[in-house]
Amino acid sequence: MQTWLWYFFAYAFLGWCTEVAFAALSKGRFVNRGFLNGPVCPIYGFGIVLVLWVLGPLTQNLLWLYLGSVVLTTALELATGFLMEKLFHQRWWDYSKMPLNVGGYICPLFSFLWGIACVLIVDVLHPRIARLIAFIPEPWSTAALAVMLVALLTDVVVTAATVAHLNRRLRQVDEATAAIRGISDSLGMAVADGALAVRAIDERAVNDLQAANERNLAEVKARYAQLLERRSAGQRRLLRAFPQLRSLRYPAALDTLKQRLEQLSQKHPH
Repeated sequence: MQTWLWYFFAYAFLGWCTEVAFAALSKGRFVNRGFLNGPVCPIYGFGIVLVLWVLGPLTQNLLWLYLGSVVLTTALELATGFLMEKLFHQRWWDYSKMPLNVGGYICPLFSFLWGIACVLIVDVLHPRIARLIAFIPEPWSTAALAVMLVALLTDVVVTAATVAHLNRRLRQVDEATAAIRGISDSLGMAVADGALAVRAIDERAVNDLQAANERNLAEVKARYAQLLERRSAGQRRLLRAFPQLRSLRYPAALDTLKQRLEQLSQKHPH
């Protein structure tokens, strides 16, 4: 069990390094990729452990190893994307623009790449990783794994709380947007009614109603501005790590928040 846990953490870390390197090459800067805050991408750890465990007997047959890796990693990516969407009500990656994709969760191109990556890892990299892990003394191994497991579970809890706060913030932005629209419509109707029926309605009452609406509108706009100005390091990291993140409940609010956070990061890069 300890050996498999080491494999999980080793490949979760290497997967995170791969994501960071790819983001650096494409964006020209460091981006802490991955769902969690720490330097791990668990889906890579689970994926390679699954391939090693299920396809271990096929390591001498590269064709079957490749085909099996394509099936297993694609199934894992599909299940992970679907479950994360149902749990957090957000789409974390989206292959909808890729040909022959399935629901935006998976696509043949990345399945092909996962298969090649798994063959290279199992055939070339894993024997070296296994030898390194075998050198770790058992007392040190137990202590190190215990610390890493506690850190991983803590990171999962903190990240889940960050996503929950982000969803609540998006709901508040959406509600504020709807309130601003409603008050603006009410204000416009009051002005129009006052202009059309000024002789039939007390002009002073119309002015009072207009002033009340303007005060309500100012209050809601101030609250709306506070929601957009609030800077959360955890939320900002998630939005940078998943630039294609899409909210299923509040898509317009998420787009507005992304734009504002990008403006703030340009003004205050640190």
